[in-house]
Amino acid sequence: MKIARFIANRIAQSKQKSFSRFILRLSFTATALSVAIMIITMALATGFQKAIEDKILGFWGHVRIQEKQADKSVRVREIPLLRNADFESRLLTHPNIKSVHPFANQYALLKTKSSLEGVLIKGIDTGSHWNTYKQFVKSGRLPIFNSFSFSREILLSTYHANRLEIHPGDSVVLYFTQAGQAPRARKVLIAGLYQTGIEEYDRLFAIGDLRMVAPLTGWDSSQVGGYEIYLKDPSLASQTANSIFEDEFFPPTWDVLTTRDVAPQLFDWLNMQVVTRNVLLSFMIIVALVNLLTCLLVLVLERIPMIGILKAMGSTDPMIQQIFIRFGLLFTAAGILMGTVIALGLLWLQARTSFIRLDPTAYYIDTIAIQIKPLHVLGVMVGTLLISTIVLFLPSLLVKKISPLRAIRFN
Repeated sequence: MKIARFIANRIAQSKQKSFSRFILRLSFTATALSVAIMIITMALATGFQKAIEDKILGFWGHVRIQEKQADKSVRVREIPLLRNADFESRLLTHPNIKSVHPFANQYALLKTKSSLEGVLIKGIDTGSHWNTYKQFVKSGRLPIFNSFSFSREILLSTYHANRLEIHPGDSVVLYFTQAGQAPRARKVLIAGLYQTGIEEYDRLFAIGDLRMVAPLTGWDSSQVGGYEIYLKDPSLASQTANSIFEDEFFPPTWDVLTTRDVAPQLFDWLNMQVVTRNVLLSFMIIVALVNLLTCLLVLVLERIPMIGILKAMGSTDPMIQQIFIRFGLLFTAAGILMGTVIALGLLWLQARTSFIRLDPTAYYIDTIAIQIKPLHVLGVMVGTLLISTIVLFLPSLLVKKISPLRAIRFN
């Protein structure tokens, strides 16, 4: 065991120029780059998925309660439901529910002096719910509320602001229409401009006070479009939704849906990114393993005379195999370590400078999002080393077929 380790270390430290030395350096570089790409891919894919999910869930919450209706899209006006204060309090006792917020959507026409634009006003309550929209504000501020009357301030998307050529601080008129009724007007102030980066939302929604929107839908003061629920652990959204639905006090005409159920196309698209990530990781692992196989095979062939001498001196095949496997592991570990350092360095640089930018109309975010999970990094490092250990055993089997006499005379 000690002899195998000693010889493997001497081979690794050898400065002798040879063809195998070039192959070793090439394989080392390929291993380091493969590991770096795998770690970077994991961090980028995880960060991208979390950034998009945070945008969607920040805008809609994790679970939503509304009256049963055929169209579950977020873009439609809801069938009103009667607020139930007792049930709202009961929801807040659920161990995974952080907050519950009533909301209502209402179509309106937004009019300036020279332009007219259709929007869907999302009315939300005046509590902590507004804090979730801070991340989207690009200019201006959040609307200001008071306890005496509804706020006449709204958040407008940058998309609509650019089309209407308006800015924070400008006043516009909202016209709400109802079938068989004259339009009802409200003059409002543009408190700020928001941008989620999700075109489907930015092209459609403006955000205002629920106390302003709900009465203009023709509903009475006790009716809302539904509830948005924010969870402590979003990964348990489906379980939480099921437990709410099965509650004995849950009204039979209501429905409870996760945001994934309401906007499945976006989450399906995110899942496709995971498939792409796994395919790329598979290719990188194959590249690294092929290079390691080539490296060790060339090394074994170049060291045939040494193998013959060791066999002539009484060394067993397993001991000689250990020499090459140990060398391969030293070589692989060095490549893995170098690749990890390169990956973490580049990820740190991107996190600090955001030097790689994205087109938000295509990717929903304007810079590459990064989330480094220690378990992902450790998994790439340990997984690569374990798989390499198994693969490195294959070229070492060639040692058993080498005859000492022919090996010593080999040129």
